[in-house]
Amino acid sequence: MASLVLGSVAPVAAHEVRPAVADVEVSAETVTIHVDLAVEALVSGIDLGSVQDTNDSPLSGYYDQLRALPPEALEKALRADWARLAPGIVVQSDGARLPTRIASVRIPPVGDADLQRDSRLVIAADLPPGDAPVQVGWLAAYGPLVVRQVGEGDVYSGYLAGGELSDPLPRQGVADVGAVAEFLRYVVLGFEHILPKGLDHILFVLGLFFLSLNLRPLLVQVTAFTLAHTVTLALAALKIVTVPAQIVEPLIAASIVYVAVENIARPRLGWQRTAIIFAFGLLHGLGFASVLGEIGLNPARFVADLVGFNIGVELGQLTVIALAYLAVGHWFGQRDWYRARVAVPASAVIALVGAWWFVERVFL
Repeated sequence: MASLVLGSVAPVAAHEVRPAVADVEVSAETVTIHVDLAVEALVSGIDLGSVQDTNDSPLSGYYDQLRALPPEALEKALRADWARLAPGIVVQSDGARLPTRIASVRIPPVGDADLQRDSRLVIAADLPPGDAPVQVGWLAAYGPLVVRQVGEGDVYSGYLAGGELSDPLPRQGVADVGAVAEFLRYVVLGFEHILPKGLDHILFVLGLFFLSLNLRPLLVQVTAFTLAHTVTLALAALKIVTVPAQIVEPLIAASIVYVAVENIARPRLGWQRTAIIFAFGLLHGLGFASVLGEIGLNPARFVADLVGFNIGVELGQLTVIALAYLAVGHWFGQRDWYRARVAVPASAVIALVGAWWFVERVFL
């Protein structure tokens, strides 16, 4: 199967909060955690669990100062701050917390200021005698964490947010999560990518909702959008199509502007709008796939996990539509002034937000 590759790497915007990725190696005597992360965010003390963009934190100025430091200076700042940071990193076995230490740090030189500088922090801990498995995690304030364990062709991955711990990771082999439990986890992950985390996707779906309260236009739009993002979600998860985030994210913002403006200027469903929504759905599918790319899919359950994630996304979208209907459609949808006082102003606000995001993602 031929590959269409528009970019092999999806760079991460400098200020967007993204999950850190931890590859965990567990042996009989030690646990070693290789974490890829923005060290600057950790040292700055920004509460990454409460913001989606570091610019939203009052500590953003300090974060930007740290990003300008050369590798040696940033590593020195990290090690000097380790006594504060270490208690927030949890490594435990048989219910007992284990002391951690920095095994090594690799920080790239200062590069493109518009992109996150991904460093590699290696954390180690000694295990007590016995064969008790290990759980790892960290404070919610350190942001979401993807935990992966690989061994002999098997793979375990977990997405941790809110200070959760990983499943028990054995000292031989990898953690085994039941198929049903894993499927449901991906359903939840897909749902959470819409509610509460996917504000751009929420606004796009609301843009579809405010075109018309009639069932047919809504079903046609949502079906076109669903089919499209299902296709690219699968293709991107299979690494057949890869598009850099700096291309996808501004276009997603532009798609929000388009549907909202069309709600105001041409409030009717035609084949052109349906086709354009399908095209925008292809873009949104690439955005959804970025989450799966960070977490990784279990090769043995690839299809089931992918289906579970997509089901979660659909449930999230339907929930957005249901909440919008209950909030305004049910009460005011039959009023003569609904379009003038509700649908048009709401679409205008959605368009303005999308336009700001486009400018921010392209120029700021």
